[in-house]
Amino acid sequence: MAETHTPPQPFTLRLRRYDPESGDAPYWDEHTIELEPHRSVLEAILQARDRFDGSIGIRCSCRQAICGSCGVRINGEPALACHTHLDAARDGAPNGAIEIEPMGNMPVIKDLIVDMDAVHWTKVQRVTPWLLNKEPIPEREYIVPRESMIDVTQTMACIQCGACVSDCLAMEVDPGFIGPAALAKAYRFVGDPRDAERHERLLDLSVDQQGIYDCTHCFKCVQACPKGVNPMGQIMRLRRIAGSDEHITDPNNGHRHEEAFATLIKDYGLLHEAELIPRSYGGDSWFGKFHPRAGRELLSSLPTAFRGILRRKINPKIALLGHKLKPNDLKAVKGIYEKVESRPERYELNLYITGEDEDNA
Repeated sequence: MAETHTPPQPFTLRLRRYDPESGDAPYWDEHTIELEPHRSVLEAILQARDRFDGSIGIRCSCRQAICGSCGVRINGEPALACHTHLDAARDGAPNGAIEIEPMGNMPVIKDLIVDMDAVHWTKVQRVTPWLLNKEPIPEREYIVPRESMIDVTQTMACIQCGACVSDCLAMEVDPGFIGPAALAKAYRFVGDPRDAERHERLLDLSVDQQGIYDCTHCFKCVQACPKGVNPMGQIMRLRRIAGSDEHITDPNNGHRHEEAFATLIKDYGLLHEAELIPRSYGGDSWFGKFHPRAGRELLSSLPTAFRGILRRKINPKIALLGHKLKPNDLKAVKGIYEKVESRPERYELNLYITGEDEDNA
């Protein structure tokens, strides 16, 4: 069989340049390089640096999507430069020019290099990222169930590239949020049966206002992760274990809010906005609105509700009375709840265990 070879093609790189020490504002810098389409964006950046401008700043090491050093934003999306082919990047580029920027939510040191220590590694250290072993320590090794170790293997696949941190919307609004990478690392030890501080770890992350209940379920970290770690899924596991298994009552009302949300969907088929706040703060029933805490929260939310009504983002009738589903549709929703709640134990979907996300049988 004859060997096929694609000749080099011209590719235009549009690099976001910035040097904080210069005092100048960020600017775009374009270079045209020639490489085979299957070559990586990282190789293109290095060629531009070698041939046109040796001052281009880029961090890289392994070039095999293992070390996580070359994380950048390509055409607005976080990616590993060494793991992104030039032809694929050009297909998604505006006007044919591949746009490359530094990652978000972290200060820029120079050009495409961000300060990982200032944000990413500081937050990872926050969750005590090491095993606190149970006593007594066995003479040889700990014997643990195979499923438990396969479970935490998903979080162990993280290469600390910071792509999830870069795209986290919660961190954009609240930079103090512990963040998806650090919380995924936290699950690695919460899910490890050898760790002696599971409850203490979960309590710490639950009571922290910028902990596990600060995540907004935006799925951006899931899409950004190049290794399938599913950081948001690990955060949701931390929540379920903290609230349902360890029975931790957090002062942030995160677990009560989730319970009220689930109950309202079960009862109405759709979310009943007017009932969500009182049930989250006063109790998961119709009488929750009479609790003093619920009353205070309802009063504090009135300005937001009025603004929504004035801007026609809220329909007062639907907000107060709730959405109405057809009886058959509501019955179908309840059937889903009955099926899930009838299981003898909680089922956690983990592709590292099942190996697939659907039943082919």
